[in-house]
Amino acid sequence: MSLPLALTEALAAEHLFVAGLTAAGAETILLLSPDEPGFWDHVTAQPEFADGRPDPLDRWSKRAIGALATAFGGRAVFPSDGPPYPPFFAWATESQQAFPSPVQMLAHARMGLWTSFRGALALPEQLPCPPASKHPCSGCAAPCTTACPCGALSAKGYDVPACHAFLNTGEGENCLSAGCLVRRSCPPGQSYGRLEAQSAWHMRHFHR
Repeated sequence: MSLPLALTEALAAEHLFVAGLTAAGAETILLLSPDEPGFWDHVTAQPEFADGRPDPLDRWSKRAIGALATAFGGRAVFPSDGPPYPPFFAWATESQQAFPSPVQMLAHARMGLWTSFRGALALPEQLPCPPASKHPCSGCAAPCTTACPCGALSAKGYDVPACHAFLNTGEGENCLSAGCLVRRSCPPGQSYGRLEAQSAWHMRHFHR
């Protein structure tokens, strides 16, 4: 993927990488994801994680990506903007770098089922899109389809109440402390470098 060097360096300084790129009218949408390993140590050292206020990760994302948008003449877009909400799922699949998995969540060639977007940069120019990635689920034995102990994640989608109920049990402590077993089962994601501490933080906030 060919991006301006200054933008590449600015993203690297915030431990973000472009996980997908797609055209949207006259703009190019750059989907920004945590660059692991290193993202969690970087972001938890930021002032948002020390001020005691709610939603430190979202506040950091808006500050950091907002600054990038200003610096490079674009606009920042976040999954929480709305309603109506920006079509991050559609942008991801259009980029041909992330694909629906057998459990419906997005699977990315690098992140596997740990796929997440801290936000996006919408730049007012047409940038060349990279070639499509190989579908990460192609040829996979699909351990994700049997990894969930309570069957909350399946081809039918995500049974959120069942997931919460399971997390209230002793057996659910494994997911709470180390991250979702389904996401952990994904072979591409196992080399991504996501820390258990980050997964535990997200699980606590999801289940609170």
